Amino acid sequence: MAGRNRRYTFHYGLKGQRDILIARATNLFWLWTLIGVAWAWLIPEHFIWFAPYIGPGLGVIMLGMGLTLSFDDFQNVLKQPKAIGIGVVAQFLIMPTLGFLIAKGAGLSPGLSAGLVLVSCCPGGTASNVIAYLAKANVALSVLMTMCSTILAVVLTPTLAGWLAGEFVQVDVAQLFFKTLTVVLLPVLGGLMLNQFASRWVRPITHISPLVSVVVIVLIVGCIIGLKKTEIIEAGLPLLVAILLLHTAGFSLGYAFAYLGGFAEDYRRTVSIEVGMQNSGLGAELATALSDPMAPVPSAISAFFHCLIGSMLAGFWRLKGNESNSDADVDGPSN
Repeated sequence: MAGRNRRYTFHYGLKGQRDILIARATNLFWLWTLIGVAWAWLIPEHFIWFAPYIGPGLGVIMLGMGLTLSFDDFQNVLKQPKAIGIGVVAQFLIMPTLGFLIAKGAGLSPGLSAGLVLVSCCPGGTASNVIAYLAKANVALSVLMTMCSTILAVVLTPTLAGWLAGEFVQVDVAQLFFKTLTVVLLPVLGGLMLNQFASRWVRPITHISPLVSVVVIVLIVGCIIGLKKTEIIEAGLPLLVAILLLHTAGFSLGYAFAYLGGFAEDYRRTVSIEVGMQNSGLGAELATALSDPMAPVPSAISAFFHCLIGSMLAGFWRLKGNESNSDADVDGPSN
């Protein structure tokens, strides 16, 4: 009996160590992104092979997200609609407005301007949940905001992009809707149903799905960097400054939006992260529906900048600590 208990402890001890290693590797996604960008820049052929798999890869990411969701999550949304609603409104109000204004003033080519607007219209990225954890923000709220913005993106992203990016290039809104439906909604719903009705079988997958998502994001970003290296060089500093400004302003205004609403510190950080970090992989895939081949480029550079800024903010906030340890203030202004 004692030997059996030792084997049991050893088995679950190894499993726990594995989960810790996976979590640590996932939390270093910003580092893998930086390495991937540098690698793709130096040796593009190591990444450009992934081009035909960008769409399916995003489907895998969204399926993994769906596997972490349940019907209870949607009930939780209904329990704190104000907190989540304000975050989602900030997401689809601040970033598209910023993207359009910056694209108008940056003097970029029509394709780059349209791509900048498109990525600004995308929902929050799944990497935002990792940054929320590192920044000592409200992780549960971050996950729910990402979930809600992703679901709403099926309608809002094509609508906003068609309206705003249409100022620069021809936009096939119907194709944008179709791509968003197949790349976002169907995989997320599929993962949700699997988790709800076959959780016993998919539970082992949920442990590795965040790390798989990180790998796919790095491959997507590296692929676009490798394919568009020449165009990025030609676009030069104005493109880099425009995207850096987009995300810097996004993080800042997201925090200010929640601050002016009187919310607690952990909520302010959460909204800042959700607004400042976009699903750049989705932006890159949707950009293929635009009429200009340069449109996917801003999404790749966007992934680099929002990872960098988010990681720096997370480090600063983690050192600073959290002024509010109570979740009671999440659903309303703090006193």
